[in-house]
Amino acid sequence: MVACGTRPVKAVVGERITVTATVFREGHDAVAATLVWTGADGEPVSTPMRAQSVDTWAADLVAGPMGEGRYHVEAWGDPVETWRHRAEVKVPAGLDVELELREGALVLEQALRGLPRGKVRDPIKAAVAALRDEARPAEARLAVALSPEVRDVLDRRPLREHVTASPPVPVRVERERALVGSWYEFFPRSEGATLDPPRSGTFATAAERLPAIAAMGFDVVYLPPIHPVGRTHRKGRNNTLTPGPDDPGVPWAIGSAEGGHDAIHPDLGSLEDFRAFVARAEALGLEVALDLALQCSPDHPWVREHPNWFAHRADGSIAYAENPPKKYQDIYPLYFDTDPEGLYVEVLRVVRHWMDNGVRIFRVDNPHTKPVAFWERLIGAVNATDPDVIFLAEAFTKPAMMRLLGEVGFQQSYTYFTWRNEKWELEEYFRELSGPLAASMRPNVFVNTPDILSAYLQYGGPAAFAIRATLAATLSPTWGVYSGFELFEHVAVRPGSEEYLDSEKYEYRPRDWAAAEAEGRTLAPYLAQLNTWRARHPALRRLRNLHVHRCDNDRILAFSKREGDDVVLVVCNLDPHSTREGVLDLDLPALGLDWGDSFAAHDLVTGQTWMWGQRPYVRIDPHVHVAHVIHLRPGTV
Repeated sequence: MVACGTRPVKAVVGERITVTATVFREGHDAVAATLVWTGADGEPVSTPMRAQSVDTWAADLVAGPMGEGRYHVEAWGDPVETWRHRAEVKVPAGLDVELELREGALVLEQALRGLPRGKVRDPIKAAVAALRDEARPAEARLAVALSPEVRDVLDRRPLREHVTASPPVPVRVERERALVGSWYEFFPRSEGATLDPPRSGTFATAAERLPAIAAMGFDVVYLPPIHPVGRTHRKGRNNTLTPGPDDPGVPWAIGSAEGGHDAIHPDLGSLEDFRAFVARAEALGLEVALDLALQCSPDHPWVREHPNWFAHRADGSIAYAENPPKKYQDIYPLYFDTDPEGLYVEVLRVVRHWMDNGVRIFRVDNPHTKPVAFWERLIGAVNATDPDVIFLAEAFTKPAMMRLLGEVGFQQSYTYFTWRNEKWELEEYFRELSGPLAASMRPNVFVNTPDILSAYLQYGGPAAFAIRATLAATLSPTWGVYSGFELFEHVAVRPGSEEYLDSEKYEYRPRDWAAAEAEGRTLAPYLAQLNTWRARHPALRRLRNLHVHRCDNDRILAFSKREGDDVVLVVCNLDPHSTREGVLDLDLPALGLDWGDSFAAHDLVTGQTWMWGQRPYVRIDPHVHVAHVIHLRPGTV
């Protein structure tokens, strides 16, 4: 549950969720438990819970349909099982035999009264008759009452006494895209742009890039802000404060005389051109995600029309954004304390404006710097009328705030993945993300962003890019790349910085995709492979099913995912420079096998198949292949 049951658990249609409960009672009588799921259609579904350990019971629910559902746990005394246990001990020992058999008949007669008429009653009636037939041997009479047929009937329609129920736990069931997706981020102004003379690309030229993105298997195209960019304090190349006359500025410095958050930068085209871009994306199976950045350039109409929406310093000036040592002189943050209602109404209008023009996914910039209550109200209002709309929180902040943003409604969240490179860090972090935290915060694992070029990518070479893509695409059901990743762009503006040299945030960045493909300087084919495997294997499209396995090499990470009969085992070399080898210690039951089994390990990367057992040897040369992505083929165990 989330927040003691006061906020809903996250789920998507068809997602399998394990519910556990502590169930006990006084004395020695048997107890049992039932999980009751009631979906948005109002139809309750009851599932018997299984004992996992002392007092701990568990069962799975399959979420659906879309909407608000709920589950509760019913615990109850099990008089049939109490009698069975007692009779199995006492009758063979010759203790109170007739009394035990007579009491068994009474218990089964009580169970019989709760059964519908028809043949379903026959095994129970036969058992009652046998227990009362004193002409037959006692053990034969008992055997009839303990038969599989009797147990099957009572498992499906148990006799329950002293039933108690937990409070209902709310569950919000959303469309699958809220959990599963492959995101590709790019700047429309760079596609089709020229540098001599400097000229922006347009939505029409950006649309020409969409088929290649779709061919790589991505299903969400995320666009940074597409609005007019301010002139005051505009940044130039590499974040200089002295821009040239043709420098386009930072897209996040939103607003100018041409308009604000509901306007389109005139260089990109018109609203009709944007709609055509969205339509082209949809025709290719792509959804368009739009940036929702609640901040303004000094030239934004809101600065003039609503000066109380901004914080003013002692000298009367408006405070610009800072994240020391970074300074954003071209950006004014919004201040929510003076007119929260006015801001809420206006932002909701902006969101619905873009929804009306085909946008169903919003990537929200820095939501942790705005009031949490604002987001809870805004997302709640949008999802009340349009439950398919998804909000992604770009919040690289303290864990408690990241978790809370998920609790109040954000369907997805950025993560610390970029800074998790060691084996122990990855294991610990993704155990957390796939464990109880998955009830409230779904990860969207980006390998890079326009702001984040990690040292691992700067110095790891092409293998580092393949390693990070493999991990992101298989550890998380949603992952993403920022344009240029497939070209191994890795040069920082200076040593120790995570900023790109000649960052696209400050200038046009046209790329020669055709030349890179012709010369083999692209990771695009491997990204397409990763997305193909994700599409074919349901196990890779789930979050809660992660299981980490042991390896005696601290630079080899091994983990598996299992969804029904589909099992995928990933063994990845984390060292982009050196060949690593080791022996795995696989948890075979986590793979759906028994201890001592062997299995056919089909490597999706190479197409080879080996027979593996609990402790296979692996050797991975990152300059050839960075990982084994193993599919355990059904029927080959």
